[in-house]
Amino acid sequence: MNIVACYKIVYDEQDVVVKPDRTLSFERAALKIGDYDLNAVEAGAQLAVEHDATLIGLTAGGDSVMDSKIRKAILARGPQENVAVRDDALDMAGSLKTAHVLAAAVRNLGDVDLILCGEGSADRYAQQVGIQLGEVLGLPTINGVTSIDLEEGVARVERVAGAEVERLEIPLPAVLSVVADMNTPRIPSMKDILNAGKKPSRVLSLDEIGYENRDECIKIMSVEAPERRERTCEILEGSDDKTMQEFIARIRERL
Repeated sequence: MNIVACYKIVYDEQDVVVKPDRTLSFERAALKIGDYDLNAVEAGAQLAVEHDATLIGLTAGGDSVMDSKIRKAILARGPQENVAVRDDALDMAGSLKTAHVLAAAVRNLGDVDLILCGEGSADRYAQQVGIQLGEVLGLPTINGVTSIDLEEGVARVERVAGAEVERLEIPLPAVLSVVADMNTPRIPSMKDILNAGKKPSRVLSLDEIGYENRDECIKIMSVEAPERRERTCEILEGSDDKTMQEFIARIRERL
């Protein structure tokens, strides 16, 4: 069995600086694996051990995919191999183009039984790539997954829908997007980190995966922080009915 865990390399939001003109500076921001994607990688690592499967980490982006620390970080979390698709145009790619690139990479890998994604990227959090990836590949696709149990040819999954828990049986191969509270991503040990340097990692071009260029459906014009607003604070003193009525009236004004 072959399992693919997709992940995105993002800037650490703690290091992002908001400039006076509301644009964002990433000059001092370190790279990291998206927090939500770590849940997909952990789910894949657990399933790989349980079913003696091969886990492959898959990402797409610009020069960030060449970062040796990121490569070791992903391989130290369970995958036996890391595959990265690199192209400058992928740095600001939208969800649909990213899905098409990942789909081409999955096809290039050969037989894949299960593809795992996080619930959304840590930077844009559009929650679209997993769903669109399944559509492009023509595979059964489920999001919001809270647990996965694999049997011969099927995945039995659970997900929360409102106040209900759905239990679904999905034929494999399939694309599943897991939620953040599905598991707790492991912290790699020193042994895991040292072994990560011995695992294979490939960087492929768009041509090598057979990607057919597609125009973006959405064009990003700018990325800016929201306007800052001074917080207001009003204090009403008293516990009588008149004070409570005034308090309720103030709340209604702002709603």
